[in-house]
Amino acid sequence: MSDEVWTIQAALDWCRGYLQRKGDENPRLSAEWLLCEACHMRRVELYVNFERPLSPDERATLRDWVARRGAGEPLQYITGEVAFRHIAVKVREGVLIPRPETEVLVSEALALLPAPERRRALDSTLTVDEFEELQAEAAAKADLEASGVVDGALPGQDGARGVGDEVERVADATIEASHEKADSSCDDVLYVADICTGSGCIACSIAFENPKTRVLACDIAPEAIALAKENVAALDLEKHVAVLQGDLGAPVGERFMGKLSLVVSNPPYIPTQVLDNMPTEVTEHEPELALDGGTDGLDLYRPLATWAIRALAAGGGFAVELHETCLDAAATFAESCGFTDIRIVDDLAGRPRVLTARKPNVVA
Repeated sequence: MSDEVWTIQAALDWCRGYLQRKGDENPRLSAEWLLCEACHMRRVELYVNFERPLSPDERATLRDWVARRGAGEPLQYITGEVAFRHIAVKVREGVLIPRPETEVLVSEALALLPAPERRRALDSTLTVDEFEELQAEAAAKADLEASGVVDGALPGQDGARGVGDEVERVADATIEASHEKADSSCDDVLYVADICTGSGCIACSIAFENPKTRVLACDIAPEAIALAKENVAALDLEKHVAVLQGDLGAPVGERFMGKLSLVVSNPPYIPTQVLDNMPTEVTEHEPELALDGGTDGLDLYRPLATWAIRALAAGGGFAVELHETCLDAAATFAESCGFTDIRIVDDLAGRPRVLTARKPNVVA
């Protein structure tokens, strides 16, 4: 556009035309999305404010964003945030973008938990203090690594030996602070593991929607860990979500094995051959580590399901998002692991997308 005044309508028309010429599959939707974000307006507000001029800052932002979109960058990375169920989470390159299909996963996962008002006795060997201790250990590790004191091990592991006094000092301070914020009514906690947490959208949604949960959000990628921690803090969920780095369920630790109420995951699940034919918007911008599920899409699912049957308490739930071509094989494998009540749930487009199951109750 030239230097004439940009109104909402003029900007919308220009953005749509530019993106259409660049090959955007949904140029009007992209133009509306970017204009809404640049002007801090809802979509309906655009259409009742056609004559409002853009400020110089709005215009500069929009010009930059439209150029990036024209080059194929995902909208969510451009604006840096995406709505997910009842929350909004930050997103950026290097971490998978949350999608509507995963909202279905969260719905099914929440349905596997007892209703929030239902009360049950907390396992006598697992307390809220232990969860807070785990958070404190992670915080202590981060503080000590930042100061160069510890080399990659959690307190109590080999790499942390010799600095026990400092670890305990930081951990005690963190526990004391968390006690000051703790909700004393949470005496029937539901422990959840979110494996391959990415942005933390699943962990944060579960904690936000069911306040009885304490979620252990795990991922192997440093970029995902950093972003998930940002989202947990932004949503004020630090006493409900602990973000832990490691492969699959390894960071959860033995103290929680056999005691989880739910294991939920959106692992890398796209079969390699399918991934090779996906749009460049996905393959050139989103991390392959979070997408590629191997030849049949189940390379990560198999060890995940094997771990989950051990980690869950009797009657605990298992929910995982998978590629539409993989669900039948995944159900068969879940049954071989010992899961029961296995279901396959369609996504919003009617494609098989989510597997849910339960660990059998202990026979009396």
